[in-house]
Amino acid sequence: MNKIARSFFILPAISLAMLAVCAAASAQIKIGVDIAVTGPAAAIGAPTKNAILLWPKEIAGQKVEYIILDDASDPTNAVRNARKLISEEKVDLIVGPNTTPAALALLDVVAESGTPMLALAASASIVEPQDAKRAWAFKLPQNDTHMATILTQHMADNGIRTVGFIGFADAYGDSWWREFSHLAELRRIKVVASERYNRNDSSVTGQILKIMAAQPDAVLIAASATPAVLPQKTLVERGYKGRIYQTHGIATADFLKVGGKDVEGTFFPTGPAVVARQLPLSNPVRKTALDFTSRYEAAYGAGTMTQFAADAWGAYMLLANALPQALQAGQPGSKQFRVALRSALENTHDLTIPQGVVNMSAKDHVGLDQRSRVMGRIVNNKFSYAYGG
Repeated sequence: MNKIARSFFILPAISLAMLAVCAAASAQIKIGVDIAVTGPAAAIGAPTKNAILLWPKEIAGQKVEYIILDDASDPTNAVRNARKLISEEKVDLIVGPNTTPAALALLDVVAESGTPMLALAASASIVEPQDAKRAWAFKLPQNDTHMATILTQHMADNGIRTVGFIGFADAYGDSWWREFSHLAELRRIKVVASERYNRNDSSVTGQILKIMAAQPDAVLIAASATPAVLPQKTLVERGYKGRIYQTHGIATADFLKVGGKDVEGTFFPTGPAVVARQLPLSNPVRKTALDFTSRYEAAYGAGTMTQFAADAWGAYMLLANALPQALQAGQPGSKQFRVALRSALENTHDLTIPQGVVNMSAKDHVGLDQRSRVMGRIVNNKFSYAYGG
């Protein structure tokens, strides 16, 4: 009687345990994506979305659902999208935004909900200094410090002694001004003029005339996507003969199309993936960058791969690397899973992605070093390798 009774009560317990295991095994991971597919940053968002559409629908043996929302390059929309993804869709992680103002706007949202964010925007202020809210934020693009370091080195090596600066009147321009002005001073390069403009401005003539009046050896335009063309076109139209530099934010096909002959010869720092085929054979990320370039161009055509597509693929590689560890701690959709996923991302070590080698820590939520950038140049309306790496 006792044996029968024990069997009667044990069997349901075993069945429930098996059901729990099966449920965990079949749980679907949900990834929310917020990017600018329309608006001033659309040229960045399009290749980003294209890369995400190549992500596999199963990672680490688990089915994955991707929910992609467009914030139209507006931080307010980005916050609205993030809240929808977290509260209604119950996502385990957010990828994006891909503009700095939007990414900064999401910091409180992801921290409050305990949802990891893999930002695709550039400014170091998204992840620095590490504090309670930034603990949930990670970033794929290289810090402006890395890019400004190689850019100012190139200036110094090429005899540039005076520079004019014009950048976005937002967090992207602020970050570049902070890093560039500091490094320029260290390399004894004098900034003789500094101007700002808005992403949707139709004219920068006033700012450019002030810069040209200072007669700088070179001009740095701290902007991104197609809005970065306007200052350069104005410089060319006004007869400026000095060297023109841009930032890594220009590496899109639309920038080349809109800029045309006016952007020929431009120097810019960039991730190695943008010029993967021309990298030295000794470059440590060349193989990974080439593998992704081949995959992307097989889907979208020759010459279509960009800095932003490579960043998005890097986000997938980070996620795929972290998921096995997170799945040991909790079921997708649970707080335990999100906490474990955040911890796994933070402990990423020696992971080679198309844009560099990642070694994260509790103090560094980017994890990239000098292997993450080279200098490029626009030659024959194409992005070409010029220097470094």
